[in-house]
Amino acid sequence: MEEDQLEKFVVAYLKKKGFKQAEHAFQEELQQHQSKNNSSSSISTNSITDPDFAKHLLSFPELENVPARYQDGYSKLRSWTYSSLDLYKHELIRVLYPVFIHCFMDLVVKGHIQEARTFFNSFREDHEMMHSRDLQKLEGVLSPSHLEEMEFAHSLRHNKVKIKICQYSYDLLLQYLHKTQLTIMLGIINEHINFQVSPGQPISISDDAEVVTLIGSSQDEATQINQKEIHWGLLEDSLEERLEKSGVLLSDSEKAEGETKEGELDESKKRSVEGGKQGSSTKKLKKDKAASATGKTGRPEANAVITAPRVKPELALPVISTEVEKSILEDLRNRVQLSSVSLPSVNFYTFINTHNGLNCSSISHDGSLVAGGFSDSSLKVWDMAKLGQEAVGSVLQGENDTTSSEHVLGSNGGKRSYTLFQGHSGPVYSATFSPLGDFLLSSSADSTVRLWSTTMNANLVCYKGHNYPVWDVQFSPLGHYFASASHDRTARIWSMDRIQPLRIMAGHLSDVDCVQWHVNCNYIATGSSDKTVRLWDVQSGECVRIFIGHRSMVLSLAMSSDGRYMASGDEDGAIMMWDLSSGRCVTPLMGHTSCVWSLAFSCEGSLLASGSADCTVKLWDVTASTKVPRTEENKSGNTNRLRSLRTLPTKSSPVYALRFSRRNLLFAGGVLSKSV
Repeated sequence: MEEDQLEKFVVAYLKKKGFKQAEHAFQEELQQHQSKNNSSSSISTNSITDPDFAKHLLSFPELENVPARYQDGYSKLRSWTYSSLDLYKHELIRVLYPVFIHCFMDLVVKGHIQEARTFFNSFREDHEMMHSRDLQKLEGVLSPSHLEEMEFAHSLRHNKVKIKICQYSYDLLLQYLHKTQLTIMLGIINEHINFQVSPGQPISISDDAEVVTLIGSSQDEATQINQKEIHWGLLEDSLEERLEKSGVLLSDSEKAEGETKEGELDESKKRSVEGGKQGSSTKKLKKDKAASATGKTGRPEANAVITAPRVKPELALPVISTEVEKSILEDLRNRVQLSSVSLPSVNFYTFINTHNGLNCSSISHDGSLVAGGFSDSSLKVWDMAKLGQEAVGSVLQGENDTTSSEHVLGSNGGKRSYTLFQGHSGPVYSATFSPLGDFLLSSSADSTVRLWSTTMNANLVCYKGHNYPVWDVQFSPLGHYFASASHDRTARIWSMDRIQPLRIMAGHLSDVDCVQWHVNCNYIATGSSDKTVRLWDVQSGECVRIFIGHRSMVLSLAMSSDGRYMASGDEDGAIMMWDLSSGRCVTPLMGHTSCVWSLAFSCEGSLLASGSADCTVKLWDVTASTKVPRTEENKSGNTNRLRSLRTLPTKSSPVYALRFSRRNLLFAGGVLSKSV
């Protein structure tokens, strides 16, 4: 074949595949008669006039229809990658997972289902640790129609993976692909990977969470969005301000602690609530997720402003009665001050005889009410006052029997143990008490959210709007408004007096698993299976922050009471502390070995409590995590990862819910698990 014909073929091929940058670079190469081209971010077409390589390129359409070529090509690329020098191996390994996924999907699309299953099972073990959730979604694909219907697969097929890699690693990969003539692998890499080549040494291994974005938002997109201004300060004309002006709130000695208590009174006034997070569906039993949004983190980073200006609420907030204000003041005067050397007392509620039916749990702000959501569509509420002395360290028994509204509680004989609420037509995945405990919200697989009265023991409203199961629901810190998170990839804001949502937040590329309000009620945060957390403006419904760094689905969130920091926990047991103003991670908190289902800040913000499926409650020193400057040395290292202050093991009870009361007593709830 003559050279000009080959050149025309190459140009036509690049146009067909949509490789605009490679096409432009190749045409420049022809015009300038140069042998190299570094201007393209896709795999270069250097030395394309090599006769052997040209033959393989011409036969590419035929090679694509040979299933064995996929397994053989990926196996060779995998072997070469794992045998590379350690200095560059971790960068090259990043290429394997997207190539593996797209090889599998290409085989399915071409109708080679059996070969696709064989390929998938042969190499899936390599990626289980980092991408087990993605693999679980794909293992159910049995036909091309499944790929078309699956949102996750659709996102992968139509979006390029962004991978950061150093120049030398990039050159090594080019040389190997050209030398071995792995045309199919080269085609997949060209079509589905966008390399961000950087000069100098390979990127640190600890930066892996940020360099590969398979699904979710890219770091570039997050950086752009995170430039938007947010008002994270507390509300104007707060309860604290009014009471301080009247001289009722604090004594002179207490006023010396003004900075410490500034945010928490406002927060205590709001009595923010948490709900449990969900149970199982096609996603696996997730249990309770979500957290109490109380507490104030201690110290910001160096060169940062210590406080933010007070902000106006964007929602019409409900008025708090005088009686409630007096109750808050009494609790604050009796609050225990916590620190790294003064840890809280913990009251743990244990559910027994649930027969694996408990999906979520929630505790009221004062610990007087405990709710459980079950797989049989029921919602049960225990009143600790009715249980007398057994309210402390109670064992909650729910035999999962919907035929009666009364059940025996341990040794209490015939005492009424709980109130049964029935109305949902699917498993209950989340429950949350209002700040005053007079209302209870629940969400279910039946796509609805229901509002219950704990005083009348009746269902008041059924809110319909989501199209799929609702994983989480959370009251706002002041009540009246609430937010929900769903399998339909949206979060919605509601008010108790309207049956239609006020706002719909859409942007996540997978399930929205948990939701949490900011303490000034102007923002909500959402955690998703796409491994990102987003912060949304309540007034506009616009995403104002994207937090990237988790390696698995985000299951729980908590806000500090000064409004500046947020904590998020994921399925792998990692907890990350975020600075809302900058959108970056302050420090990761490592210690849990399984899903983190609940997070809660203490009222003064010095401690963070985390509850996990590993049957432990851990306490973390927040002030230590936020005062460490983020220097160049520790930006990508582990130098400011913190260990927990204390680990509190339970008796084989995964922790579903956590809440700090206004007096800083820590309430926790979980179910006795025989399988642990």
